[in-house]
Amino acid sequence: MNEIRLHNTLSGKTEPFTPQTPGEVKMYTCGPTVYDYAHIGNFRTFIFQDILRRFLKLRGFKMNHVMNLTDVDDRIIANAAAQKVGIREYTEKYAQAFFADCKTLNVEAPEYWVRATDHIPEMVQLIERLQKKSFTYPTEGSIYYRIAKFPQYGKLSKVDLTGIQAGARVDNDRYEKESARDFALWKAPKEGEHFWETEIGAGRPGWHIECSAMAMKYLGDTLDIHTGGIDLAFPHHENEIAQSEGATGKPFSRYWLHAEHLLVEGEKMSKSLGNFYTLRDLFAKGYKPSSLRYALSSVPYRGKLNFTFDGLQQAASSVERLRTFSDRLKQGKFPTGSNPAMAASIAKAANDFDAGLSDDLNTAVALAAMYDFVREGNIAMDKGEFKQDEVASAQKFLADFDRVFAVIQDDDAVKLKALGFGASEGELSDEEVEKLITERNAARARRDFATGDRVRKELADHGIILEDSRDGSVRWKRK
Repeated sequence: MNEIRLHNTLSGKTEPFTPQTPGEVKMYTCGPTVYDYAHIGNFRTFIFQDILRRFLKLRGFKMNHVMNLTDVDDRIIANAAAQKVGIREYTEKYAQAFFADCKTLNVEAPEYWVRATDHIPEMVQLIERLQKKSFTYPTEGSIYYRIAKFPQYGKLSKVDLTGIQAGARVDNDRYEKESARDFALWKAPKEGEHFWETEIGAGRPGWHIECSAMAMKYLGDTLDIHTGGIDLAFPHHENEIAQSEGATGKPFSRYWLHAEHLLVEGEKMSKSLGNFYTLRDLFAKGYKPSSLRYALSSVPYRGKLNFTFDGLQQAASSVERLRTFSDRLKQGKFPTGSNPAMAASIAKAANDFDAGLSDDLNTAVALAAMYDFVREGNIAMDKGEFKQDEVASAQKFLADFDRVFAVIQDDDAVKLKALGFGASEGELSDEEVEKLITERNAARARRDFATGDRVRKELADHGIILEDSRDGSVRWKRK
């Protein structure tokens, strides 16, 4: 096994990963703000976090993983008020859509999904702890965090605090990334907005206090890993540190991991440019969940990912190549005996795969290890040199690979149908397809090629493509 090393934004270095409790990882993930559908930029980060989680599980760690849903912030408050509905009613649609999107992209559920609106008492208690330590001050019914009281402010993002004006405040949840300001922990209610009656007065929480309170409730004062997009490092994660460490006097998280931005065709994604895509936008264009997951995981998380439609097509081809090889392993007829050279290739590929992911989740190296093996394996199969003794170890390597990347299982049609895509009237079920293939195989065996061709055309008319392998097995897929 290779030593796992992760790049820690806090230190600016790639460090050996050692959790506080041997064999167990306490991880907090900043999830979506459920005011709209999550977009592919969000899912670039969520899939990085999923690959991290899956790899740690593959290496035997028990995960204690919390992911939050921000279901109260300025945008949600404003949108809910405009629609004259409650916060939970407004956000529930988008929360359920996010859960469905995660399932569609094979993003594993954490041990805890947590919603901000379910943890108002914990936020109030944390603010009270900060009040007792003089980290706060009140103004017009709101409560602010005094960053001058926390000398380490800026240690994560390295934000420049020179020239900061004492007492300068920001009331909105998001603000200029170059400008450090005292920030709101608790906001006084405005007319027409939802609020809570609490021990610290009427109002609602600021965005930053939510994550601190929820993370520490479920994971304790000090986390092992905190993850998110690079856009959250300042101010959100910087403010989390100030709040949490101000209250406890302990390190808030030992490792901070941040995913870089996603570009679309070389440009920043924005609705004004017409290059803003949710998952549903891409599925409506005919793209598959496995292709999108593969594309979003193909570039290591600390590098910018340039999303292109050519790249998405290449991802689809790469996934099909993996699935075809996996099927050859399952269905092929292999000569008895062993091939030491192929056994060595499998062992090398498995080690290179682990080494890539151990090196700060270098997914590009891990994927290259798999494709080098697939190429060698296909050549050996074509020559009759892939022996029976190597099948089990090759299948184990593919299984381990898919425990992390989760693209080999061919369930795209099922996933899309669950979201309302790809299902058409008269579509054949998997069982019906298999029955027709059996009928075709029987016809070919008795040299009734007319019947075989008729069945193949019937399948093609229903969008089913058949692939006949050299060893006589048949693989099928939906267009």
